[in-house]
Amino acid sequence: ITMKHPDSETHQASIFLEVSRVDGADSLPLHSSITLFLLSYSECSSFHVHLVSDHPDSSQALSHSVPKSLAVSVVKREDLPTLVRACRLPAVLDAGGSFCRAGLAVVLRHIIQRTCQLEPGRTDVASLLGFKNTCLKACAEVSQWTRLCELGIPSAVEEHLRSPTEEHLQLPAAVLHLEQRLGEPVRVHNDDKIRRQKLQQQKKNKPLKEGPSMEARSAEPQRGVELSAALAKLSVDAVTPSSTRESSDIRKVKTTELPELEHVFAEGLYFTLTDVVLLPCIHQYLCSLQQHAPRLLPSLPLLLRWYQRVQELPGVRRAAEDCGMALFSPQVKTPCYSPPEAPRGTEAEPEKPKPSQEHFIGGPRPTLTKLQENGIEAIFSPHPCPSWTLPWESLPAAVNPTEGKMSDTRALRKRQQLNNLVAMVTEQARPGHTIVDFCSGGGHVGIVMAHRLPECQVILIENKEESLLRAKERSSQLGLKNIGFIQANLDYFTGAFQIGVSTSKPDLTVRLTTISLNDKLINVL
Repeated sequence: ITMKHPDSETHQASIFLEVSRVDGADSLPLHSSITLFLLSYSECSSFHVHLVSDHPDSSQALSHSVPKSLAVSVVKREDLPTLVRACRLPAVLDAGGSFCRAGLAVVLRHIIQRTCQLEPGRTDVASLLGFKNTCLKACAEVSQWTRLCELGIPSAVEEHLRSPTEEHLQLPAAVLHLEQRLGEPVRVHNDDKIRRQKLQQQKKNKPLKEGPSMEARSAEPQRGVELSAALAKLSVDAVTPSSTRESSDIRKVKTTELPELEHVFAEGLYFTLTDVVLLPCIHQYLCSLQQHAPRLLPSLPLLLRWYQRVQELPGVRRAAEDCGMALFSPQVKTPCYSPPEAPRGTEAEPEKPKPSQEHFIGGPRPTLTKLQENGIEAIFSPHPCPSWTLPWESLPAAVNPTEGKMSDTRALRKRQQLNNLVAMVTEQARPGHTIVDFCSGGGHVGIVMAHRLPECQVILIENKEESLLRAKERSSQLGLKNIGFIQANLDYFTGAFQIGVSTSKPDLTVRLTTISLNDKLINVL
């Protein structure tokens, strides 16, 4: 690990990972460990890794946790590139220094996509993105599963590791939620065939009518159709189907009467990015429980079985050793099964009568009410430039909203919206100001700002990669040098700005105003 000043004009994309300070020693937070684990598992060496530390001289102790195949250096926080400094880590900065991706799920998905671009034959890496490449694609703000994996589990484990010897230690709600999830029936695309194969196998093996006991469920099961399907997907084991077609009595069974599929991995039958995220977290958690609270291990039979199953994959064991993770087999003294207590807030609550809502007729009343409820007083004033409009006919084509692939009618409304917004921003912007376009989409607002205000720095923030890449392409056509792009959820942006703009809904205005009261915020409704 070397000390290096990051250069935003390098020819290699860079990954920036947090280094934390615990009891006077440097350590890697779970988000950093997870990122390094994926880099090792995918054998991806196309990124330069920067460890961000306030004590760079003491970071050599982390060398055992960093894969040897990676180019790694240590950087001080004040030396970070501007876009990276404005984000929570982990973050990826492209080779040109103008496009930043921040947040664990976004960074991990980009690593996989980048690996597959450079090595199209890496189907094992491509399969991590799951069915239709949607694994952890939905942001944590809208997906409870992404929130659990990206935030809930890592936060719960790190909180536990801060006081692992607490006298009345209990299982965290996030861990219990994961244990319950592993016990739910699996739903996969076209699972009818696999479920019929399972029924045929059950009849062939003549299982007991009363079914397996809870103790048997918690023990390591014999290979079933679920595991066979998982191994076939991973090409770990050659699995030859017993027959090309089920017997007639199996085909006649209704779908509702077929046996449910059980979890092999976190999201079902197949090893995905979710398992990559969870393994470093669960590994550290189980290590701590084994040492400080082994009495709690019997309460997590499904999680223990998952942990053992993941270890059987050769790529996982190799990557774990590369990152200094000593995988082990937890010793459970009491092999009995006790159903875990349901996490708080997961029980079904009785439906409450919905408050009657006044029928919306039109006008700004609902918006003003929301603002007032959050302590923001809206004051009406005359339009600052009632006759001012952008000279659309003389502007480059890439500035026009029609370049953003929208209908003519919507493009006309967007131009009218931009006329108002640009007029107000132009009135307040000063040279050197930073203008942030929140939820920028294809860049209809931000690109116009950057073109009209060349002495200001404009940053576009959007969590949809496709939209942001389209905005970057349009800005490249214009040759804009004062614009940057951040693919991240709003919560991952921590940078300072003078003017914030958004054409999103009023709720965003309230959230942004609470982020920075000293910054100006303009919202067009």
